[in-house]
Amino acid sequence: MFFRFLFSVLLAVAPVAAAQQIAPREPNTLRIMSYNVCNGRGLDGQLDYDRMADVVRSAAPDIVAIQEVDSATTRSQGRYVLKELADRCLMFPYFAPAIDFDGGKYGIGILSREKPLRLKQLPLPGREEARALLVAEFEQYLVACTHLSLTADDRLASVALIRQEAEACGKPFFLAGDLNATPDERLHAALRETFTVLNNPVQNTFPADRPTECLDYIYATQTTRLAVIRRQVVNEAVASDHRPVVVDVRIATPTDRLFRSRPFLQNPAEDGVTVTWFTHAPSHSWIEYGDDPALAHPQKAEQIVDGQVVCNTQHHQIRLTGLQPGKTYYYRAHSREILHYQAYAKTFGDPVASDVYHFTTPSADTDSFTAVIFNDLHRNRTTLDTLARLLDGLRYDFVVFNGDCIDDPQNENEAVNFLVAMADRTHAETHPFFFLRGNHEIRGAYSLRLRELIDYPDGKTYGAFSWGNTRFVLLDCGEDKPDSTWVYFNLNHFESLRREQTDFLRRELASPVFANATRRVLIHHIPLYGSTDDYNPCLDYWGNLLAKAPFDLCLNAHTHQYAYYPRGSAAGNSYPVIIGGGPSPQTATLMILKKTGKALQLTVLDAEGGEKLKTKN
Repeated sequence: MFFRFLFSVLLAVAPVAAAQQIAPREPNTLRIMSYNVCNGRGLDGQLDYDRMADVVRSAAPDIVAIQEVDSATTRSQGRYVLKELADRCLMFPYFAPAIDFDGGKYGIGILSREKPLRLKQLPLPGREEARALLVAEFEQYLVACTHLSLTADDRLASVALIRQEAEACGKPFFLAGDLNATPDERLHAALRETFTVLNNPVQNTFPADRPTECLDYIYATQTTRLAVIRRQVVNEAVASDHRPVVVDVRIATPTDRLFRSRPFLQNPAEDGVTVTWFTHAPSHSWIEYGDDPALAHPQKAEQIVDGQVVCNTQHHQIRLTGLQPGKTYYYRAHSREILHYQAYAKTFGDPVASDVYHFTTPSADTDSFTAVIFNDLHRNRTTLDTLARLLDGLRYDFVVFNGDCIDDPQNENEAVNFLVAMADRTHAETHPFFFLRGNHEIRGAYSLRLRELIDYPDGKTYGAFSWGNTRFVLLDCGEDKPDSTWVYFNLNHFESLRREQTDFLRRELASPVFANATRRVLIHHIPLYGSTDDYNPCLDYWGNLLAKAPFDLCLNAHTHQYAYYPRGSAAGNSYPVIIGGGPSPQTATLMILKKTGKALQLTVLDAEGGEKLKTKN
């Protein structure tokens, strides 16, 4: 709703083009204009709707409060003037007649980019000429347009009626129009009891050629939490006898809508875990945590980079460190919207806190756990929901997403929406997850930026972690076709990533933590064994190392067909290989890996909960 509408316009009148000096819009702002258009007739006596529309278009407002506009009068040659402007500006027109005039109507109007939910017109006092108030309601706010009386007492009497409308609406309320009163008049003192002026009254608006007084204003109710990002009087001296005023505001997100997601946990370790969440607006965020369920005396954690608190973002990712192994912690996320961020000035909304959640860190002596493994969801909500229902009543410790879950992400919204769905359905606010990318997470315009959302162990898309005395090794196979394949346009270089992982794998297999583990599990998306792909470079890089590695299980995906290969049954696999199913409920599988003491058991379920495999080592 607040996105900037861009125009490329060749202005017919050169002086108008030269006069426009409208500053560019900032994201997530609302631009309101108030303009007394003098029915399209300029100070040069010319009736020129194109010129008038150019003034509006150059400002690219979301809402325009229009005063002094005809409808089907003789002087307008029977034309609906507001629609003449709306058609040229690609906006919706809404007219509120105040009086019968010259064979038609005369009054005020609103132009808007978005179609209002509701419209309301009511009369205002005006002894020399009837006046009106036009109120347009939108999803998040209301805008009222008016042109007040020339009589001071009538203007004052109008304030109570306007205030009544504003107080009854329950949303941010903006008043815009020609108020026929200079800043020092009683009208503004009365308005300031309820409203705050948004434009700068020192900037004069009338007469347009040499302004000597300010008659045009934009107000907002004092209860509206907002920041004025920019206020301008358009330097237009000919098109009307008034200059338009423009304000850019950022309205505070309602506190019950600030959180886009619950906080969720990633990349757990004995001494830390990462808490991630998203907000609908740029915010400053932090975590309160401790071992007390009431969080009476919590510790505070923020994300700090190069001495600065990371803020003014909608992505919040904070690593809790210094935790004790095997201990239960309680936490809640806090965010407060940043409405305006300047060098020496900040405007904040109200802080919002999540519910209190808990998690337990693993410890070296943990000999029992349950892990759940998803694969190849391909952003299929039905499959995700169907498999997630199998978690009901299951006690599990963590989740692994083994690739091709957020496939081919084209934009942030696609990626965040499904990531949040995955977190919600697996209860990741209390059950942390590890995310391993597949070849489809490598594709799409947003694919590189996925790492802004995912917290990988040691910052790599591959790695290793321990859950108690079990060691997990995660590998990133890259794409499923050679880097030279034309569809990659020479933008893939996975050979170097595979070589890098060869060195990592050699170090990992020789490490004391791997040697001392009682159980070892290998996870990667594309199978090295049992794959039907002709192209299998990872086997060339890692095959010799893995042939001698004492893994108990290898969990794969990618083929969209469930398969089980016992040790030695798939041309060289020295450990059992289990490949998960596909993205549809008919082919999907869920893996449940359970360790009890020294026993390691893998159960594979279909989407209906049927048991496809149960192995025990």
